[in-house]
Amino acid sequence: MPLNFNDFQKQDIKFDIKKLRNACEEVLKIKGFDTSLGIPHFAGISLNQIPGIPESITGNKIRGVFWTKPNSTGKEVMRDSEIDEGKYTEFLEIFKNTYFKEVYDKLSKIYKLGRVRLLLKEPRSTLSWHRDPEPRLHIPIYTNPGAIMVIDHIAKHMPADGSVWITNNTKYHNAFNGGEENRVHLVACVLDYKFN
Repeated sequence: MPLNFNDFQKQDIKFDIKKLRNACEEVLKIKGFDTSLGIPHFAGISLNQIPGIPESITGNKIRGVFWTKPNSTGKEVMRDSEIDEGKYTEFLEIFKNTYFKEVYDKLSKIYKLGRVRLLLKEPRSTLSWHRDPEPRLHIPIYTNPGAIMVIDHIAKHMPADGSVWITNNTKYHNAFNGGEENRVHLVACVLDYKFN
């Protein structure tokens, strides 16, 4: 049976990987990754928020709601609280002088975005098997051959070459970093994207 990679859709848009990496380093000088999310080896930095509400990007609001099957019963449970992704329309002032503002503006003209974050997956670690409410847009910034995403049992490596991918996170999936370097992606919730 042939593998179906339809849940990983490369978009017809590309950004400058050197500028993305420079912007990532600039952001990290301004604000470090928030490691208080309750997930080992995972951290994030929000690039946008609900206008005028800085609390909209703290704690579990960086992570957001998801569903998982935590044990052998296979019974699905919801984690965290739901987030109104459509309200996340204000790019953070502290990052407006980085290349990410240009990326955000260009993507916002093409897609209806929710939260936009830089997400870190540390080496030799994995996320839980889970599903999200909507698809995700990924721009890999730092990766390695062992950094792989699995959707519905199909595994794919997304290279850090400036490409934009949309992944079907409404299906059960995880991401793991089996390498020895950090994996950092710009990840956005996409509210108006439909998979076939």
